[in-house]
Amino acid sequence: MNRTASIERVTGETAIKVLLNLDGGGQAKIDTGIGFFDHMLILFGKHGLFDLTVEAKGDLYVDGHHTVEDTGIVLGQALAKALGDKNGIKRYGTAFVPMDEALAMVALDISGRPYLVFDAALPGEQVGRFDSELTEEFLRALSVHAGLTLHVRLLSGKNTHHIIEAVFKALGRALAEAVRQDERIKGVMSTKGVI
Repeated sequence: MNRTASIERVTGETAIKVLLNLDGGGQAKIDTGIGFFDHMLILFGKHGLFDLTVEAKGDLYVDGHHTVEDTGIVLGQALAKALGDKNGIKRYGTAFVPMDEALAMVALDISGRPYLVFDAALPGEQVGRFDSELTEEFLRALSVHAGLTLHVRLLSGKNTHHIIEAVFKALGRALAEAVRQDERIKGVMSTKGVI
């Protein structure tokens, strides 16, 4: 099964293209115009073992909000498309990732029922040119458009860079677990028969 997707989205604020291969080797080519966000998406791909290409042009003269949120939208759409009928996937994934003093937990369910719980205080307002509050906006957009129930919890941390990095790495690892196929699973992992 070819679990890849290519999605393009153009609005008056952004133009975004995402290519996603769920069965890649963690190769990422990212260009959003926001260096720290690029770094986070590279980490997401590496730790999820996803091949990921993101090309984003946005109205950064305003701020990074539209670019980051719309990237979450398009990545979520690509994830949903690459998963197809979701047959044979494990569906659930959880990861705890430490980054120096920071420890983040991400637990998710590819449920078709979008829901985000974001319990992570970010002490700094910015990391580089990335507004810290956009972490939650990205995750919400991803959750809604991929159909994820997504819980993010910070267990410890003081450095904003370390906290956000731990979250993105944990997201990649939890998602890698959830999309993994298991030959013992016949159809979808639900007693309803659909996700």
